[in-house]
Amino acid sequence: MKASWLLFSLIVITSFKSSAQNKFDWFTRQFVSGYQSLHLPALQLSYADNLQLVKSPDSIKAEVTFFKNVQRGLNNFAYPNLTPAQQQDYEQIKYEAALNLERLGLEKQLSEDVRKKPSANGIYNTPTGKQWYAYFLKKWVGDNVTPDQIYAFGLKEVERVKNHIKDIQLQSGLSEDDFYKHLNDSSFFINDQAQVQQAFERDEQVIKEHLSALFNPYPIPPLAIKKGTMETVATAPGYYTDGTFYYNLFGKPYNKRQVDWLFIHEAIPGHHYQISIAANAKTTTLQKQFDYMGFVEGWAAYTEDYGKQLGLYQTIYDELGKWEWDIVRSVRLPLDVGINYYGWTDEQALAFWKKNIRNQDDIAMREINRVKRWPAQVVTYKYGAAQIAAWKTELQKREGAKFNIRDFHDRVLSHGSLPLFMVKANVFKKS
Repeated sequence: MKASWLLFSLIVITSFKSSAQNKFDWFTRQFVSGYQSLHLPALQLSYADNLQLVKSPDSIKAEVTFFKNVQRGLNNFAYPNLTPAQQQDYEQIKYEAALNLERLGLEKQLSEDVRKKPSANGIYNTPTGKQWYAYFLKKWVGDNVTPDQIYAFGLKEVERVKNHIKDIQLQSGLSEDDFYKHLNDSSFFINDQAQVQQAFERDEQVIKEHLSALFNPYPIPPLAIKKGTMETVATAPGYYTDGTFYYNLFGKPYNKRQVDWLFIHEAIPGHHYQISIAANAKTTTLQKQFDYMGFVEGWAAYTEDYGKQLGLYQTIYDELGKWEWDIVRSVRLPLDVGINYYGWTDEQALAFWKKNIRNQDDIAMREINRVKRWPAQVVTYKYGAAQIAAWKTELQKREGAKFNIRDFHDRVLSHGSLPLFMVKANVFKKS
């Protein structure tokens, strides 16, 4: 890839006689064209796959030149003179240039020093692995956050969610031991696929009847609900793709307690609803080049808190299902940082799991191995959800009786997928 086009642009742009807005539009088009010509690989789940995609020193040098020239090019524009849409593009270009240069600095070390090759024994054991983890954390989350901050946040979330579970146990009237024994009762499990299908179809109808309490009316494309067929994703209870919600049912009875929260997360008002709104959002050509998982997964996790308002969580055990999965997500935060940044052993990680989660030992090593293979990805759910919830709380305090939850959700969703700091700016811009 030749980066000379942008070097040329830095000269031309100062003499380009059109308006400042036209100059910036031209600059943005050049950025998109140049970025596409780099053919950067998509972010992989596996850290090893990402590190194996490191290019040659010459390619790295060309990319560094490109992104440094982008940064210099941005300095030619007076930010206040740009339109709101252009200011958003400006912020996104600035963010992407800085993040890519951080990546390239790490790639340069890997490509030039044979002693700094990736380890198959976890990113912590890879030379410069801690720096790579810090980069992956920012890349996955879409925010400028540190491992230490995530670890502290995770510990707080673990205690918060444990308290919710304790409250439900007290509501049940059972002792702690009897409560956890009861959760394994056969009445909580479905063996008939038709009943599982019906449970999700019922959730869809109930949610649609209650959706207007939380969301302004938007046309939602039809949703297909099907049994999953890919056993490679069977570790998750379900997933969403291309207008279809899939529930995984591979030889095991289906836990009723996961039906409500899972449908909310993957379908409505989670991913299916979110993607439906994004499809009609006025996004720029630049924005269409990127997607940000901290926002995408954060939104879906955030919506799970609205189960009761959406007509679901009709029993304490339906609500418990949400907290049972949330304690897993919460524990994964310190695990992710502990394993990949602090160097925890499997024994330390397993001890932390067992200290904080009851009744789910069967998935402990699966989750530990997951965070070892996919550093930072698990942080997206909890961190993104917490940011959105914090914005709501702040706006409620600012606006008081004028606060409207439906309009708040519009503010969050109406600009499509962006880094969290940019979503926040859009949320508060109208307040």
